[in-house]
Amino acid sequence: MIDRYSRPEMARIWTLQNKFEVWREIEVLACEAQAQLDDCSITSEEAALIRERADFCLDRIAELESTLRHDVIAFLTNMAENIGEPSKWVHYGMTSSDLGDTALAYLIVQAIDVLSVDLARIKKICKRRAFEARDMVCAGRTHGVHAEPMTFGMKFARWAHAMDRAEKRLQDARKVIAVGAISGAVGSYSSIDPFVEKYVCEKLGLTPDPLSTQILARDRHAQVLSTLATIAASAEDIATEIRALQKTETLEAEEPFTSGQKGSSAMPHKRNPIISERICGLARVVKANAQVGFDNVALWHERDISHSGAERVVLADSTLALNYLLNKLAWVLDGLVLYPQRMEANLEATRGLIYSSHILLALIDTGMSREAAYEVVQSAAMEIWQEVQLAQEGPSLVERLVLDSDFPLDRDQLEKICNPRNFLSRVDIIFERLEDL
Repeated sequence: MIDRYSRPEMARIWTLQNKFEVWREIEVLACEAQAQLDDCSITSEEAALIRERADFCLDRIAELESTLRHDVIAFLTNMAENIGEPSKWVHYGMTSSDLGDTALAYLIVQAIDVLSVDLARIKKICKRRAFEARDMVCAGRTHGVHAEPMTFGMKFARWAHAMDRAEKRLQDARKVIAVGAISGAVGSYSSIDPFVEKYVCEKLGLTPDPLSTQILARDRHAQVLSTLATIAASAEDIATEIRALQKTETLEAEEPFTSGQKGSSAMPHKRNPIISERICGLARVVKANAQVGFDNVALWHERDISHSGAERVVLADSTLALNYLLNKLAWVLDGLVLYPQRMEANLEATRGLIYSSHILLALIDTGMSREAAYEVVQSAAMEIWQEVQLAQEGPSLVERLVLDSDFPLDRDQLEKICNPRNFLSRVDIIFERLEDL
């Protein structure tokens, strides 16, 4: 999955090579910290030798683990083979979780930093395209049905704000997970000085956990996974809108269709929103993985390892999949093809029904009750709906309303009301807010 679903920098984070490099650094830092303590036997010279000689071999670790059935011990054994006599101080007073949990938190931080770049890129694209489409009038839809005129730039603006919120959520999650724990068997520092934890965490850019119980509490990881799921849901929301707008009957926007691309093995005419669909599919994986994070929070007493196996899958898979789908989303949004003429045609497809709300308000302004005004407009609108559904020719809403001699507004007044620009006189405030992102 690594090579297929993400960029190289994210893929490398979850390789064994990177994990063991982080493990090695933690163990070396712990030795250096121990050497600074007055009551520890390790000397600064030994710590320097450990720094110089500390190394590992993936094949050798795998060979050892096949017998030892313990990944940390296999790693430490291989390290000892390279370090020699001073290796007795490696992992001194530590548990496997001191090493593994601190390293995992560091890896998650690395992954979050990659995802933050992805989100910033999408936000920038959406902001630019929002201003490009600022005055591109289209039909706004609620429940999938025409509601009132809006501009396509508002869609991009909404997505830009969503990515801005996603960035903030991700940074909050980063703060929660950027912690380390080197506190011993049940978190009481019985065999290791808290200074070691402080020193290692400071060097790694982490904060010591205020109370770990050999492991970091898994509500931290659950928050990360739920944040990733929320970001994936926002990406899915954008992709779903693009898919809906690319439907043949709508066709107001279309994801890029590259030179030489084929849409269907059977139908040469097809141009399908396959990337947007792929984004939606992968978002389901990221969202589902969040449930594993919630289930991992409840562990027996100070710790068990029921979380461990599942965690190794979902944290890597969620960050890899999200990294991939965000980059695909950026590509789609950057090259999204817009069809303003089709937007205009769709806007008028229901013969002016989309302007009914302003006609309602204009009638109320004449002194008519809201209930009476609503009845007048709805009655004419339902007749037009019937004709539109049957693909029958007929008058517009304006034309039908002025047929009634008692109607209090004349045709010129109605034509002015039924100008889509009248609905957009205050959208400047939306784009002023967007400027601040």
